[in-house]
Amino acid sequence: MKKAFVTEVSAGGVVLKEGRLLTVQVQNLLGDVVWTLPKGHLEKGETAAQAALREVEEETGWACRVKRPFGRAHYFFMRNGRRVSKTVHWFLMEPLKKTGESDPEEILKTGWASLATAGKRLTYPSDREILKRLSKSGNR
Repeated sequence: MKKAFVTEVSAGGVVLKEGRLLTVQVQNLLGDVVWTLPKGHLEKGETAAQAALREVEEETGWACRVKRPFGRAHYFFMRNGRRVSKTVHWFLMEPLKKTGESDPEEILKTGWASLATAGKRLTYPSDREILKRLSKSGNR
């Protein structure tokens, strides 16, 4: 029997610098241009924290340090007619140094945004939930 959905696991960074949040602009599966947080799939043998650090650096050009885990998000979406069940492991990070540029294949723009601006900028409900938790936790 065919599974009703595909399962994916990703990891990403909630990167803060001087009270500003690192965001990325991408084109989503529907072709819409949206702002989100840097994240991506785990590669074989990687921990979620290792994947999050790698993805943040690949997508933004910022090498970071994980301060602590920052929870998980779970949601469903459709890709190529298949339902995808996705879990994202988030990590609170601080940037260490700019090591390069964002990945031009995936990322249209990167930008630091105040939490208020990020609240208006972020498209996905799971990202806005992370922002709410960030605001409540006092990590600015």
